[in-house]
Amino acid sequence: MTPTSYIEISESAIETNIDFIHRLIGDQVQYSAVVKGNAYGHGTEIYCPVAYKHGVRHFSVANAEEAVVLKKAVPQQDVTILIMGFIHDSDLEWAIENEIEFYVFEPSRLEAALAAARKVSKPARIHLEVETGMNRTGLERKAFKKALELVEKNKGLLLVKGVCTHLAGAESITNYKRIRDQQKKFKRSLEVLKNHDLDEYHVHMASSAATIRYPKTRFDLVRVGILQYGFFPTEETLVHYLNKEKNFDNPLKRVVSWKTQVMEIKTVKPGEFVGYGTSYFANKATRIAIIPVGYSSGFNRSLSNAGKVLIRGSRLDVIGTVNMNMMAVDITSCPEVEKGDEVVLIGCQGDLEISVSSFGDFSQTINYELLTRLPQSIPRITTK
Repeated sequence: MTPTSYIEISESAIETNIDFIHRLIGDQVQYSAVVKGNAYGHGTEIYCPVAYKHGVRHFSVANAEEAVVLKKAVPQQDVTILIMGFIHDSDLEWAIENEIEFYVFEPSRLEAALAAARKVSKPARIHLEVETGMNRTGLERKAFKKALELVEKNKGLLLVKGVCTHLAGAESITNYKRIRDQQKKFKRSLEVLKNHDLDEYHVHMASSAATIRYPKTRFDLVRVGILQYGFFPTEETLVHYLNKEKNFDNPLKRVVSWKTQVMEIKTVKPGEFVGYGTSYFANKATRIAIIPVGYSSGFNRSLSNAGKVLIRGSRLDVIGTVNMNMMAVDITSCPEVEKGDEVVLIGCQGDLEISVSSFGDFSQTINYELLTRLPQSIPRITTK
């Protein structure tokens, strides 16, 4: 069956962005590709094998479900998978048996991991997450010390593969003091490690934004999400990078494009309304194209009478209310448009582009939110 819309994933853009990240962090720092949220909407099964092809060997996900999908998509033995968030106690045995690494951010999880490791007679590969001021997940100072003591007593069953924390908004200068305070608290936590005999482990703190703005947070591993998909975390982060480099060319390439086609063309008489209700009134003869994409496909209803699409190299207006499965576009200024023509919702056509960021500006959502909202049911295909 021919899909109503499809998403293109550019392999050359992925390669460009991965190369940029490696140049940025240098040879001594490992890059963990954060692929939670269906690889930020790009499709885990599509994106991750391409990332592996271009050198990525460490992937971070949000939960055990995502780890299962990722392991099937990239089954190679030299791949490390790290679960940063939720994993039910009943799934710990599976994770340990498959050498999936996971965060420990509370004492009960460490105890459950120890029990599961005993049951399968294999060490749990854990990352101890320290609370430094995010006030979300993480071991407080006393709990961190007790965790280290428990690890030392059970070295054959608890293998520390990382010590980490999460920064509370490195993308904005308004959080500067908070980030600096977190760095100080994390440094004090690392001092505690000197009193414990642990095997080799990673230290990680930096997100995409911190990798750009706070180089000292890189340590020997960075967790990079949005950068690898071709986006700086915020405009502020992009400006910071460009000013620092004295180079005003964006080094990243957008990985994702979203396309559909014209399903019908008709002319609306003057004095008529378009679509549901009275949100758009045609005060002149108006030629419209009906597009088979609506809010159930991730094209936000807030883009009614506000969104833009590209057809035949022209930027055209979405008019009327975006429906569940279709919407109308004013093509009066582009009479050559025909049924079956390509419609670009996100991406390039000719010299024009509708970027995710501009798309997000229209709907008042951020890149992260808009990308992860793209339904998994939309087919993803890889292009060069």
